[in-house]
Amino acid sequence: MVQNVKQIGPQRYRETFGRYYEEFTVGDVYEHRPGRTISEADNTWFTLLTMNTHPLHFDHEYAKATEFGRPLVCSPLTVALLVGMSVTDVSQKAIANLGWKEIRMPAPVFHGDTLYGESEVLGKRESAKRPGAGIVTVSTTGRNQHGTVVCVFERTILVAKRGHGVEDKINY
Repeated sequence: MVQNVKQIGPQRYRETFGRYYEEFTVGDVYEHRPGRTISEADNTWFTLLTMNTHPLHFDHEYAKATEFGRPLVCSPLTVALLVGMSVTDVSQKAIANLGWKEIRMPAPVFHGDTLYGESEVLGKRESAKRPGAGIVTVSTTGRNQHGTVVCVFERTILVAKRGHGVEDKINY
């Protein structure tokens, strides 16, 4: 089990997050909470920041003429939110993201939808090049408030072993 606090002095504690490589077990599933309701402003800002000019994401009149009848949330925003939700469980102690694959969007996401995520540990192995780290692969699934799967992807992360994380090297 992950420790949520670290005693740093007499009657003084610091909140901690994440898992070291040794704390991952293949088959474990982490439910990421809280959920996140996506607003129209979130979607508009994301499309502006990423220069995504497809009108399906911000032009209500255009979107009315599509099969969806209303604007869709930009797919990379959905992925980004799910990755963000998973950080405290999966990658808070990461050294680097090594890659994503098999990103699927089986159902649309709309303004006002609330996303919930979970990640299952698919595999882990020692790093051949970094003795203080290991490689962890997870599958993350995002569901909306109705339980409909809206996004699934695999993610591979280089994770510090206990005693080799940034928190172990600095005193802040």
